[in-house]
Amino acid sequence: MKTFESQRLILREWKASDLTPFVLINQDPLVMEHMPCLLSEAESTAFRDRILAHFDKHGFGLYACEIKETGEFIGYVGLNIPAFEAHFTPTVEIGWRLASKHWGKGYATEGAKVILEKAFTEFKLPEVVSFTVPANIRSQRVMQKIGMHHLTQENFQHPLLPSDHPLSWHVLYRLKREEFPSVHLGKY
Repeated sequence: MKTFESQRLILREWKASDLTPFVLINQDPLVMEHMPCLLSEAESTAFRDRILAHFDKHGFGLYACEIKETGEFIGYVGLNIPAFEAHFTPTVEIGWRLASKHWGKGYATEGAKVILEKAFTEFKLPEVVSFTVPANIRSQRVMQKIGMHHLTQENFQHPLLPSDHPLSWHVLYRLKREEFPSVHLGKY
């Protein structure tokens, strides 16, 4: 697996030592506010195992994210193939989940720009999407900062949640490969 770097971050292969802080991230109510539930230690371990299996199958995935200066694991930033069907699938999504104590420092945006460049130049993806619930303004700001665009008519009900679930409605953002160089290439 390749390692990618930005000015302040290293996006890398997962280490065994990442599991404990990953469990804590997935049990933080702030981090998980827009997710259906907090994850138990067993659920976080299973999630990490699915991340590793995704890398084995596709050659890319959700990279462990660490701060270059300190080596601290702070979450993940990367690419994932959604495991559900919707009007925009099959596709590859870009996503991030960082420890709340590291929010507001630009790490998600910085890491996402690196991943977008790799998605389009190394992995030759034609398009990348991202989605979240409408209330998740922080993630939507990251999507906007990395050049993604949203069309209201593409909002969707997440097929893995009941239609009456308060988090079932999602907004969808997109970015095509030909749009990326003019937006960000080399700007991280």
